[in-house]
Amino acid sequence: MKRIAIIDDDVYIGDMLDELLRREGYGVLRAYSGTEALLLLSGQRPDLVLLDLMLPGLGGEEVLPHLAGIPTIVLSARADVGDKVRLLLGGAADYLTKPFDTRELLARIAVQLRGGPAAPQLLRYKGLSMDTAARTVAAEGGIIRLTRTEYAILKLLMQNPRQVVTKSQLLDHISADTPDCVEGSLKVHVSNLRKKLRDAGAGDCIESVWGIGFKLAE
Repeated sequence: MKRIAIIDDDVYIGDMLDELLRREGYGVLRAYSGTEALLLLSGQRPDLVLLDLMLPGLGGEEVLPHLAGIPTIVLSARADVGDKVRLLLGGAADYLTKPFDTRELLARIAVQLRGGPAAPQLLRYKGLSMDTAARTVAAEGGIIRLTRTEYAILKLLMQNPRQVVTKSQLLDHISADTPDCVEGSLKVHVSNLRKKLRDAGAGDCIESVWGIGFKLAE
């Protein structure tokens, strides 16, 4: 089941979207502020995000950089073309002006979840770049040869550049593609990945968070 996070402080709109999405067979996560959204994302990774801009505390535009790698549809009453262009260039996959037709929203969601043309294929972090379509990773020293497991670990970290990814999250997300990676061998795979990144001139990119997991170095 695909899970969609609704980040909107308007309870009426949120409840309407919740009911609509569940009726279509989606799982739903909710957050009512930017801060609550970051807390939600630290423990769970939705397949798509519906993001309002006018959130209390941390605004939607401040939340957007934390959603790298997750298709995000901005839902906002702002109709200014400049706002739309800035947010689309800033990482949003789509932008829909409120009020909107729910049929159009569902169609746009379906396009994003089936890997439509707006889905991000290039992930960047400092001197690293990952082409998820070609499944290649490059640094200043050229292409970095990674195993399937190392690639899967790095991809998840680059999709969550400002978050700690727990060991259980890593194993859950990569187990389908890399069944050889279990908790006992995860540390070895990360160690090998770190060495390859250093050798390629990317430096010490991966930090260990003791007792929890790993994150990209700030």
